Amino acid sequence: MQVVAPAGVDISGLGIEVAVGATEGLPFEGVLRFAFPRPGFTSCTWLTIVSRDDLVERAGVLSSVKLTEIEDALRVAGQPQEFTGTAAAKLSEMKDALRLGGLE
Repeated sequence: MQVVAPAGVDISGLGIEVAVGATEGLPFEGVLRFAFPRPGFTSCTWLTIVSRDDLVERAGVLSSVKLTEIEDALRVAGQPQEFTGTAAAKLSEMKDALRLGGLE
């Protein structure tokens, strides 16, 4: 999983964010973001598989409540979602803002 900065905009209909940070022992606040799959849409995240030997130190510890929240997000993100006109408009606005430097 990759911890990223929160989107800063409403991404409902496009994905789910689960907050993580100091409570889990991380040195910064962020989110785990789970994008909903869409036909013709490719999420821009690299998937890298590492072995246990590649891990050098523990980054943090997740509570059972946080693990359940992440499992729920994975379950919802893995199910087919209807791509509504509202979600399409939101995605278009986000792309335009990124082109113009409006989103960080």
